[in-house]
Amino acid sequence: MKALVVYYSNKGRSRYLAQKISESLACDLEEIRPRLNAFILFLMSINLGIKPLKNNIKEYENVILCGPIWMGRLIPPLRNFLLRYGNCIQKLAVINCCGISDTIMDQKFGNGFVYKEITEIVRDKCALYQAFPVDLVQPDDNFTSVFQKRLDSFIAQITSI
Repeated sequence: MKALVVYYSNKGRSRYLAQKISESLACDLEEIRPRLNAFILFLMSINLGIKPLKNNIKEYENVILCGPIWMGRLIPPLRNFLLRYGNCIQKLAVINCCGISDTIMDQKFGNGFVYKEITEIVRDKCALYQAFPVDLVQPDDNFTSVFQKRLDSFIAQITSI
């Protein structure tokens, strides 16, 4: 399986998660680079797109998209990536860092609406979706066994799609 991990990170948690996934799968890693500060664009509901990727998406069987959820919404860099490259993706796995706990992830500011928006863009190409509460993702390598178990489960699921 040839895979590419593509990520956007504002605070470093999604970068850390993407690096861990890339290391586990021994696959390529690439950062999504917005044209301007994504958080300001998010707040103003402005969409200026992303810079082109260095890797050719068509060369990969699986693309793993990693990034944060802000206020229960798909953020502009991730949406722009899906709109720009969605037709070229064969299989997509998505992993998000979400600022709320597992118990309320399907509520207003959780991940349920984000998954729905992703599937509206890429249709049936999204084979796997998972959200990690940000308190589990600690970039200082001080991760918990809960984080490691969830990450291992996500990696196992990716290798089986």
